[in-house]
Amino acid sequence: MRASHADRERAVDVLKAGFAEGRLQQPEYEQRIGRAYKAQTHAELQMLVADLPQGPVPQAQFIPQRPMPATFMPMPLQMPMPVHTNSSATGSLVCGIMTPVTWGLTAIPAVILGHKARAEIRRTGERGDGQAITGLVLGWLAIGGWALFLLVFILTAAVNL
Repeated sequence: MRASHADRERAVDVLKAGFAEGRLQQPEYEQRIGRAYKAQTHAELQMLVADLPQGPVPQAQFIPQRPMPATFMPMPLQMPMPVHTNSSATGSLVCGIMTPVTWGLTAIPAVILGHKARAEIRRTGERGDGQAITGLVLGWLAIGGWALFLLVFILTAAVNL
């Protein structure tokens, strides 16, 4: 089938894009452009652009297209369910942040909620792992600080006896 001027321009556009992306060197690009403007048929144009990602120039419309079976059609896009943040992770973070204010009273709830949240997050895929880890770290630091304070207190009391 003979190519029209519009067909040649489409092929030239594909060649320009291929050159701009670095897929064609300057001499090859110029040679293909010259051949595209001299092309008489769709087959000649298709040979010029077949190796470029934009693909060949569309073929004649009189070629019957076979309908694609539904099995090979892409799945319709579905909106994913929003993923929520685990409430135990948020509780662990809040308790961990509150440990300096409460003199460490919220450290144990921060650790318990942090471990509970991490288990739930692994099971359900919810968000909040960073919050749970932060609550755990702050809780364990407070517990360690109190343990160190008590150890120093006991040792100083034992030395003074």
